[in-house]
Amino acid sequence: MLPDDLFTDVTITKVDSSQEGKKTVQAAFRALFLGGVDELIPLVHDRFSELGLTKKDSLEMSWVESVLYFGGVPTQRLEIMLDRNALPRTIFKAKSDYVKEPIPESGLEGIMARFLEKETDVALMMMVAFGGKMGEIPETELPYPHRAGNLYQALYIVGWANGEDEGKYISWIRRLYSYMVAYAPKSPREAYFNYRDLDIGTNNIGYTSYEKASIWGLKYFKNNLKRLVQVKAMVDPMNFFRNEQSIPPLSFASMG
Repeated sequence: MLPDDLFTDVTITKVDSSQEGKKTVQAAFRALFLGGVDELIPLVHDRFSELGLTKKDSLEMSWVESVLYFGGVPTQRLEIMLDRNALPRTIFKAKSDYVKEPIPESGLEGIMARFLEKETDVALMMMVAFGGKMGEIPETELPYPHRAGNLYQALYIVGWANGEDEGKYISWIRRLYSYMVAYAPKSPREAYFNYRDLDIGTNNIGYTSYEKASIWGLKYFKNNLKRLVQVKAMVDPMNFFRNEQSIPPLSFASMG
């Protein structure tokens, strides 16, 4: 219900509460508005008064600076965009969904209950709003197909320190992902390619059929997968560039 020139995301995390030794769940709202703060405040008050937005909650910056802001990178100097080590390297597992219908309050309570488990000190769920130009581009126009009809993209991340037992953290995020099956679309259950998730399927070593690649490929690319396989056959027919979820060429991915 927000205007197209206002982008929002919401991040759920576990934080310390005001009660000593207690934890609670926090939902943090961020937004990017293509305009000035004096125009933004009344707009948000009219559409989303529950946030109680004020001028001190807002920063005016250039669009390039906003890229750094949303990436969690200091915005003092733009040259930092050339620094590959601007952000620390971390160990994490990510999974994703595309949500088309609002999650009911009972569903949100179930999500928050899982964030109060002990494995979630370094974990988050981010809900990135869709709409605007995203919905105007046909899903067949580009390889990325997740456009009109999506309310938001849901990203789940859990991290751990080097040397820790990763099993309990991966188990936690898989439980959250299983819980979200009730609120994510099926056939396929879509996913975002840049949050690579080997849980949803991998290629065989060597020969991979189109049917095998479809297990993960339709989740990332929907019906655009067939066209990507044809392009791969033209530019890399011997499948030199490959990984567990790379597009196989026609010579490898028989389409029957």
